[in-house]
Amino acid sequence: MSDDPEGLADNAAAIVGRIEALASSGQRRLVAIAGAPGSGKSTLAAAVVDRLVARSHAAVLMPMDGFHLDNRLLEPRGLLPRKGAPETFDFGGFFATLRRVRAGEAVVIPVFDRSREIAIAGAEEIGPETRIVVVEGNYLCLDEDPWRELMSIWDLSVMLEVPLAELENRLVGRWLGFGYDRDAALAKAQGNDLRNAERILRAVMPTDIMVAN
Repeated sequence: MSDDPEGLADNAAAIVGRIEALASSGQRRLVAIAGAPGSGKSTLAAAVVDRLVARSHAAVLMPMDGFHLDNRLLEPRGLLPRKGAPETFDFGGFFATLRRVRAGEAVVIPVFDRSREIAIAGAEEIGPETRIVVVEGNYLCLDEDPWRELMSIWDLSVMLEVPLAELENRLVGRWLGFGYDRDAALAKAQGNDLRNAERILRAVMPTDIMVAN
């Protein structure tokens, strides 16, 4: 996310306005906030949920990252170096869970622990009182099979637009923040994150809102 608190607040307010127009029926609503790695989707999604809660809406955040496949499955498939790519997620489990969330049930969901790079099953619950679920993730609006099926789930879809060069700067900065030297940080960004970003930028489904970030 760019260092622009005012821009973040403006974007969150605009999205909340669109959500509130949908939420008046009382039905549970699902909102997708998607973008490439480093686009700022997690920061924006959290700001949207915070604003919704402050305005007395029963809203929660549901990150897609909880549906990462475990390294024990990725390694024998040769996918461990590509962890974070579309094929390294449990799409079937994610889609089935979203359908349950859509139905208004109480749903227990997994959460990704980034410090250990593992998904923890049964870590959070979306209660039946929740009326708005903001889902954030890289591939929520990806125009590839089977991911494009997700578009039938969303009541509102948001895509963040960030130039590839800016994404690279942010991603290198992220890895530097984790203690990597500059060469290693650049290798991490270019070896996986930017490959996933390019894949997303090439194949985006039409969305309700595009945010330049």
